[in-house]
Amino acid sequence: MITFKDVTKTYPDGTTALKSINLSVNEGELLTLIGPSGCGKTTTMKMINRLIEPTDGEVFIHNKNIKEYNIHELRWNIGYVLQEIALFPHMTIEENISIVPEMKKWDKKDLSNRIDELMSMVGLDPSKHRKRKPSELSGGQQQRVGVLRALAGDPDIILMDEPFSALDPISREQLQKDILSLHKKIKKTIVFVTHDIDEAMAMGDRVCLMQEGEIVQVDKPQQLILHPANDFVESFIGERKSPWQTAVDVIIDQTNKHVFSSQQYEEKSIPDQEAYVVKHSDGSMAFGVYNGKKVDMPVIEHGKTLAEAMEDFNQVNYPLLPVTRNHSVIGTLSYKDMVLHLQKQMKTNDEVTRP
Repeated sequence: MITFKDVTKTYPDGTTALKSINLSVNEGELLTLIGPSGCGKTTTMKMINRLIEPTDGEVFIHNKNIKEYNIHELRWNIGYVLQEIALFPHMTIEENISIVPEMKKWDKKDLSNRIDELMSMVGLDPSKHRKRKPSELSGGQQQRVGVLRALAGDPDIILMDEPFSALDPISREQLQKDILSLHKKIKKTIVFVTHDIDEAMAMGDRVCLMQEGEIVQVDKPQQLILHPANDFVESFIGERKSPWQTAVDVIIDQTNKHVFSSQQYEEKSIPDQEAYVVKHSDGSMAFGVYNGKKVDMPVIEHGKTLAEAMEDFNQVNYPLLPVTRNHSVIGTLSYKDMVLHLQKQMKTNDEVTRP
């Protein structure tokens, strides 16, 4: 989808912001860019819509060099969300959202339907908010409108440049959840720059960690934790992550000793155990069994944090719960798994801090 080939950026004062980077962003992926201040993450992102041009190397979208695109058409097909929301204060919410579609000469009825659809997706009632001005909305609501404006023209790519860093923690956490939910629905390719490691790990299908203009490691969040490429990656992630923020698929039991097929259940060929999970032939969750009885077990999405999974456990009295990815059961998470992980983290922290 998006490919960087040997891209270097050197500014006139001699500062090299990027050093021959190679990076691919998959179609429909949410990639987060993270690293210390000045590492080159924002420069990398701004090259995608040609706000910054490379000194050397090439950037491709759909295998076509971005320099071959008409620059206006290129940017119309790339949504851009900034930390500074930059809504036009004299325009209503619907007018702010309509800017790019009107440039693309959208039919008015289609545009009106698009506005209703988008606003409903992020919990903004169109009947209440379409005619309001930005000053009548909270900071979190304004940032939602900023996201909708980027999505309005139905672009293939969305660039998000530290979009939530100016918000209070509650608004920020809610918007993170909103974007993840929206991403599942619309399947756009999103490149998301952040300075917050927890945000990068929670949001990204993959995380690109940069240092001094170079890419150090690009990987799934759990792989960055389990298999850091070097000491920099380990310290950058380890110093900032609470064990409760670990993604559940880092610690789940994938041996299938607590997961069985519906056929095994019907044939009564399951070893005796207190709790287990039964799945359909397509891998999706069928039901849970606890003390010999069928039960409705909550399903934990693989990207949830340990803290979020604990909320699911608090709703029931079962010792384990199923974990799914794309509706397929990939393993189970138990109280024991969580306790062992927390004990391991405490032991590691003690060893690090021990004189």
